[in-house]
Amino acid sequence: MNRGEQVSIVDDLSTGSVQNIRHFKTSKNLRWFFDTVTNRQLMSELVDKADIIYHLAAAIGVDYSTNAMGSNLRGTEIILELAAHKKKRVLITSTSEVYGKRNQEPLREDDDVALGAPPGIRWSYVCAKLIDEFLAVAYWKEKQLPTVIVRLFNVVGPRQAGFYGTVISSLIKQALSGMDMTVFGDGSQSRCFTHVSDAVNALIALAEHSEANGEVFNIGSTEEVCIVQLAQRIKEMAGSNSKIVFIPYEKAYGSGFEDRMCCRPDLTKIQKMIDYRPKMNLDAILADTIKYHVEQPAFRLIDWYRGDSRRREETGLAAAEIA
Repeated sequence: MNRGEQVSIVDDLSTGSVQNIRHFKTSKNLRWFFDTVTNRQLMSELVDKADIIYHLAAAIGVDYSTNAMGSNLRGTEIILELAAHKKKRVLITSTSEVYGKRNQEPLREDDDVALGAPPGIRWSYVCAKLIDEFLAVAYWKEKQLPTVIVRLFNVVGPRQAGFYGTVISSLIKQALSGMDMTVFGDGSQSRCFTHVSDAVNALIALAEHSEANGEVFNIGSTEEVCIVQLAQRIKEMAGSNSKIVFIPYEKAYGSGFEDRMCCRPDLTKIQKMIDYRPKMNLDAILADTIKYHVEQPAFRLIDWYRGDSRRREETGLAAAEIA
């Protein structure tokens, strides 16, 4: 939009807020539709007018296995079918979760995947995203539909909701409110976090690069941090007196939950394609996100807290107690 493009957004606000685009409210270049990508008629009209389709819609998180299998697969299938009729470029967002149980690092796009058994709820989301990838590659090979697939590694930043498993947003809100900062397991699991601005720049560059067709790319950072250290860093940067507490996986997600202990991407492929170099390190990411939350009205924190029943059960507090 900043470079004059007309943008149409389809979003049902299941994982976000219309307030996130309030700074574009008066722009003539934006059209927003309160709907989902499974609305075939609407999508047909929008695809017909589009030059590039960025498919970021998904039911996310390890808690939402029912939606993950249904809406994710249906939405991707509809978009690819419609785009194929018009030969419109499509960028499909996948996830680092598709690497499954692989703990070898760094994770390369051509690595084999190792998934858990069906009783493990997190693997339903992973399977849905893998099928999305297979569909996109098939449309490129069989129908010459220009598709690009990206695997996002923990994209974070301002305006991100905290009640869908986004650890940085959740920990920052807990730190700023004086609540206990919850870490699942023993906190030794590690992650690499990517600022949303770095991810967006990479998405646009790949979507507009003809040599990226039919390829899969990691988008992320190689700066790795374990979650308990992340919590300590946020607590210090936020000037918080919150206590860091550890929640067993069984209590948070039920018995049999499997977490990944490491998740660092190999960025060789994307660096060769678009010279991708993340500009924001972890401290800059945390500072930017903390600043955003400090500036938010108090009711936004209350809304977040009321919307997260699991966190209420963990802390034993009522929303009124932090008003």
